[in-house]
Amino acid sequence: MKQRILTLLLILLATGFSAAAQNDLMKEMNDSTHKKEYVTSAFKSSRVINGHSMEMLGAGNLDLRILHRFGPVNQGIDQLFGLDQASMRIGFDYGLSNNLTIGIGRTTYKKELDGFLKFRPVRQAKGSGSPVTIVLVAGMSIQTIKNADVTKTVSFNSRVGYYYQGIIGRKFSEKFTLQLSPTLVHRNEVVTTDMNDVFALGVGTRYKISHRVAFVVDYFYVANGLPHSAGTNPLSVGVDIETGGHVFQLHFSNTSGMNERAFITETVNKWGKGEIQFGFNLSRIFNIKKRKTTW
Repeated sequence: MKQRILTLLLILLATGFSAAAQNDLMKEMNDSTHKKEYVTSAFKSSRVINGHSMEMLGAGNLDLRILHRFGPVNQGIDQLFGLDQASMRIGFDYGLSNNLTIGIGRTTYKKELDGFLKFRPVRQAKGSGSPVTIVLVAGMSIQTIKNADVTKTVSFNSRVGYYYQGIIGRKFSEKFTLQLSPTLVHRNEVVTTDMNDVFALGVGTRYKISHRVAFVVDYFYVANGLPHSAGTNPLSVGVDIETGGHVFQLHFSNTSGMNERAFITETVNKWGKGEIQFGFNLSRIFNIKKRKTTW
């Protein structure tokens, strides 16, 4: 009798352990199925060259960005192939969360102040996650340069421009990333032959050459509203070099502008005529405050 009772107890214990183990296994499988592995390092910077990239700053990270553009290289030795001329932009971008960034900057070109908000509602993930990243950007710029005609009063409203942009991008492999950026630029005041609203489609790509070096291309096709008959599409090619906490970028471009209003609507230099400008971008990330925000 005692043996039967003992045997029954052993069977019940074994059944209980088996059920518990099965439950743990099912929970593990469900967790692994629903857990998203987000794709990282599609680009090594929040900008491709001129335009925004699909990358975001982490929560609490401050990105100090210094951009330099020299003059056209076809100016010859007298101007040291454009190096005697320079314009720059200094900017500060801050990650309010992993999916929300705010930025401000100042450019010597037309002495513009600019700012933007950048939000990522969808992030590329492996497995059951999204195959693409979607980013939304809205920004504005204000020209503070003095009017050449001192007899004419220029209103504040006429100096302001806006842009709205969507970015759809995908990191196809560890080496290759591609994104498209439909963009609308609005200028409150333009000359009579230009348009207030300008539509453009940006294309940005990155190809990883080595562990710390990548080749990048930034191009915008302007569908309408190019400046007069001399306007052209901005094209920039460059190389990203990672150096610890820095991303150092060397590039060639046909645009002097360093914000969306300027480089999309006012590019007039042409690659075919040698009107190419050498420049560099420097990005330095500082961790200001660690946040627990995960969205």
